[in-house]
Amino acid sequence: MERAYGVLTPVFSLPSPYGIGTLGKAAFDFIDFLSAAGARWWQVLPVGPTGSGDSPYQTFSTFAGNPWFIDPDLLAADDLLTAAELRDAETAFPGGALVDYGALCRDRLDLLRPAAERLWQRNGAALEAFAAVQTWLPDYVRFMALRRRFCGTAWPEAVRLHDAAALRALDAELAPDVRLHIALQWLFFRQWDALRAYAAARNVQILGDLPIYAAPDSADVWSEPQFFQLDGQRRPAAVAGVPPDYFSAEGQLWGNPLYDWAAMARDGFGWWLRRVQTAARCFDALRIDHFRGLARYWAVPAGAETAQSGCWRTGPGMALIDTLRIHFPQMRFIAEDLGLLTDDVRRLRARSGWPGMTVLQFAFDPSGGSAYLPHNHTQNSVCYTGTHDNTTLCAWAAEAGTAERAFAMRYLGVERPEALPEAVLRAGMGSISALFIAPVQDWLQLGAEGRVNIPGVPTGNWRWRLLPGQLTEHLAAQMADTAALYGRLCVGKPS
Repeated sequence: MERAYGVLTPVFSLPSPYGIGTLGKAAFDFIDFLSAAGARWWQVLPVGPTGSGDSPYQTFSTFAGNPWFIDPDLLAADDLLTAAELRDAETAFPGGALVDYGALCRDRLDLLRPAAERLWQRNGAALEAFAAVQTWLPDYVRFMALRRRFCGTAWPEAVRLHDAAALRALDAELAPDVRLHIALQWLFFRQWDALRAYAAARNVQILGDLPIYAAPDSADVWSEPQFFQLDGQRRPAAVAGVPPDYFSAEGQLWGNPLYDWAAMARDGFGWWLRRVQTAARCFDALRIDHFRGLARYWAVPAGAETAQSGCWRTGPGMALIDTLRIHFPQMRFIAEDLGLLTDDVRRLRARSGWPGMTVLQFAFDPSGGSAYLPHNHTQNSVCYTGTHDNTTLCAWAAEAGTAERAFAMRYLGVERPEALPEAVLRAGMGSISALFIAPVQDWLQLGAEGRVNIPGVPTGNWRWRLLPGQLTEHLAAQMADTAALYGRLCVGKPS
């Protein structure tokens, strides 16, 4: 990657009306802001349909787009929603600083359903053509229809086991919801394509985030169980997580089914190729979440209450990486190589050639030996102030231990703790790392109220939103000045 910088902002955090960030005006305005700030990259979190805990890393499909991101105003401009329906949506989804997932799950489909029906009436042939070429779509739309029909996951056993005859018997009953979800995916990708084209015209590229695992409650695991470590009843034999770490003394128990890497290898990693092909339609580069799981992954016995009882197992390593490189030679990958790193992970990342990550909030160990200190960075890396799992810079500066804060102040040459956030931003901008990324909350100097996620806490996350007017011309100019000072200002098309 060429020397540049970007801003991490989830789509759900955009200041759109109707209760959550969408792919409408607020997204286009955000791209204009990034362009004015001279930022090359907009990094987003995963954009799939959120499931358990509203986490973008636990989605109903690793292929589908989140229907909550479909912009109602764009639907109205396309004569798919009426003015009265928009007014009802404004009442149902008032603006605010936090996403209200409860209201979205309860009422959003009622808003989108009439738009989907009008779309079928007007563009039925286009929808059928779209459905015919998306290999993942038939199982996904049936899965979503079944979740509504059976109020979640309490499915008849034959349906849960994906029995063809049992599914055919439900086809007529499920047809209206199947039509709905085909239309919603068509709308999502249509709006996304328009947004990405707008970004490209303004020299802004989009960095996506590919979760390492599929969710247990997903069309992926339900429809292709042969690629997962499941027992005879197609329930997880072991689940994913990580051992005790910086974020949790008990480790993190994610609960995702683990891959059957041997089965995937025998299939030529076809599931991964299809997945990355879909992502390549949406993004200019991909961050591979939990890269260390490709070397060795933490397997926790099914039913365990914490991740402490897990053990390490061997991942696919270079076999998967080489497959992705061969099939996607133009795609730029970033390895999220955080967490407990061992020599085998470091060797794998080096062999892949993919840039790894350095996180400045983890850099200021008072011993002075952290590889994340700016003077230890390498060009083939991406420097972050913090990720979606960290608190904001301002909160970190206030909450850090005395010795850590003192070392950071000494290293960065500041005399007051309040000066640390800006000093860390400048250190990241000045790093030799090819790419520097900071969450938008750090540029806004927000405190802990701007945190997106607390790992290990199952509820209340993924809700933070920008407020209208927070992203000012003055802030864009300030960011552009800093980027120019450190040679990161975007001045033309990417090479």
